[in-house]
Amino acid sequence: MAAEEEAAARELVAAVLRELSAPEGHPRPQNRSLSRAEVEGELCEALLRLLGGRGGPSWLVASLTRAAVDQVLQSDLTAFVERKGDDVEESQEDSKTEDLLNSDALFKHCLTCLQDVCNQWQKQLPSPPASGTPLYVFAHAIRNTRRKMEDRHVTILDFNQLFGFTDGIQRSYFAVFDGHGGVDAANYAASHVHSVVAHHEALVLDPARALKEAFQRTDVMFLKKAKRERLRSGTTGVCALLEGERLHVAWLGDSQALLVQQGAPVTLMEPHKPEREDERERIEVLGGCVTYMGCWRVNGTLAVSRAIGDIDQKPYVSGEGDVTTHILSGTEDFLVLACDGFYDAVTSSEVPGLVLGHLQETGGNGQHVAERLVSAAKEAGSSDNITVLVVFLRDPAKVLEDFLAHGSVEAEPLFDFGGGGAEALSDHAG
Repeated sequence: MAAEEEAAARELVAAVLRELSAPEGHPRPQNRSLSRAEVEGELCEALLRLLGGRGGPSWLVASLTRAAVDQVLQSDLTAFVERKGDDVEESQEDSKTEDLLNSDALFKHCLTCLQDVCNQWQKQLPSPPASGTPLYVFAHAIRNTRRKMEDRHVTILDFNQLFGFTDGIQRSYFAVFDGHGGVDAANYAASHVHSVVAHHEALVLDPARALKEAFQRTDVMFLKKAKRERLRSGTTGVCALLEGERLHVAWLGDSQALLVQQGAPVTLMEPHKPEREDERERIEVLGGCVTYMGCWRVNGTLAVSRAIGDIDQKPYVSGEGDVTTHILSGTEDFLVLACDGFYDAVTSSEVPGLVLGHLQETGGNGQHVAERLVSAAKEAGSSDNITVLVVFLRDPAKVLEDFLAHGSVEAEPLFDFGGGGAEALSDHAG
């Protein structure tokens, strides 16, 4: 470990110990009661909020989280049982009641475990992972003109450290969830989908299947919670798992992912909307209908045909996602994950120009590129919540350099904005 990184790691551990000595002010799990299946996802989410943004190495944040949560999971959780949950299904298989755990008491125990880990690591830090391909990630989200902010996004650069994988394959995970009818479903998906992926039996051999099926498994988990707590919300979602040289993208609903390769947009997916012929047919076969009320809606209510949650609209609104896999060649520039508040206002063909225009204006600095894209959607008339997450697969400065080189060597720009070369790009990005 380099001296500078070791110093940052030791300072992070010391800062966490200082904070844990304070009696109040720690983040808590988002739900008061947890089923056993929800414990890992909720505790990881709460610890990542506690530890994140402190300037220490991200791999250490993930490793600390993993070590503390593992200690909790190895404990006797019966001490935290609060009550038996209500029956969540009428079938014989699911009619058993399940234990519900008190999340406050459980998280307090988790903080004690975290303190134990930090005390141990003050004496001997773990070794950092082998360095992999660097990723440059920027995200921005706004409530816009809506009354509530119901979007959530997730960035996990150190997926292996968070879930204990040691097979040497670099993995990172990114997601955007666009809630409706409340934020509960989006919060839930943002806490649990990646945990379900990590524990899926097919992750190592068939990660695309694991990512796809994680949506449906999370939907089943949330529907139990929704019935127990009388929740009616739902969420669309788009998730990307970078696994070695493969990019897996799974989605349900109308949140989308777009890949840009050598300055050109690569369509990865088609969103699930009720007006799609296959979606309309599926809904009608089940006995539902698709009607036009300002836009096409399932049973006259929802403008998306697949989502996690929406207990009142199951099975017409499906919790089953789709997935695609793209083999990376090293020529890919960046990936953009965003909700429909962005993609309904900005077309896929506009995205490369907006990003490259920003890079030109900033000399290859991608730091505020997500803000630029959010502003573009708002300026184009979007009134919805807007969340944009940009993952550069190469150094943004190199992306800009290659664009400028292409324009000068080939004597023609990657984009035609009514002029030529970099000057036209700058004018367009304004």
